[in-house]
Amino acid sequence: QVQLVESGGGLVQPGGSLKLSCVASGFTLDYYAIGWFRQAPGKEREGVSCIVSSDGTTYYKDSVKGRFTISRDNAKNTVYLQMNSLKPEDTAVYYCARGYWCDSGYVHRADSWGQGTQVTVSS
Repeated sequence: QVQLVESGGGLVQPGGSLKLSCVASGFTLDYYAIGWFRQAPGKEREGVSCIVSSDGTTYYKDSVKGRFTISRDNAKNTVYLQMNSLKPEDTAVYYCARGYWCDSGYVHRADSWGQGTQVTVSS
């Protein structure tokens, strides 16, 4: 059974940091791309970052470049999103998803999703 479980969200002040984790089970990361999406209330879902698990190539949405870092530990079947210099506009529910290729922070052909983790950036 394919499953993705996110964790690590929370409340943080502007300028702070959080590290999200996405633990995958039921499949091997090596053969897929994993992406992070976010959705804020009243807004469309947007791709934030994506990683090709086989070679570690990474992709980012322009607004998070230099602040967010995606990484993976294939031995632990886990993908991380380190978020630094957080801004109020980063507030959203963050989801990870399994897909097949990456493009500008977006994972394409996503076929499995986690339940999401809330990130709130506020003073």
